[in-house]
Amino acid sequence: MAKAMLNLQVQPYRMLKKADAAAYCGLPAARFELQCPVSAVAYPSGSRLWDVRDLDSWLDSLKTGAADSDDAILDRLG
Repeated sequence: MAKAMLNLQVQPYRMLKKADAAAYCGLPAARFELQCPVSAVAYPSGSRLWDVRDLDSWLDSLKTGAADSDDAILDRLG
């Protein structure tokens, strides 16, 4: 019987600290805010966290041939 190995990485949090957000995007923490246009969410306590969903959208937009969102298509149509 054949065996298969499955390697999954599960992100347990939606909101990430800067170092975690940088690692999630594959960027060094020192250059993360310079290269990533995604704004952090400012909490009332003063902490700043990045939303995984926003990071995913930005990363998807970097792919060549990435599909445009419905809004982007409608904007181009006028």
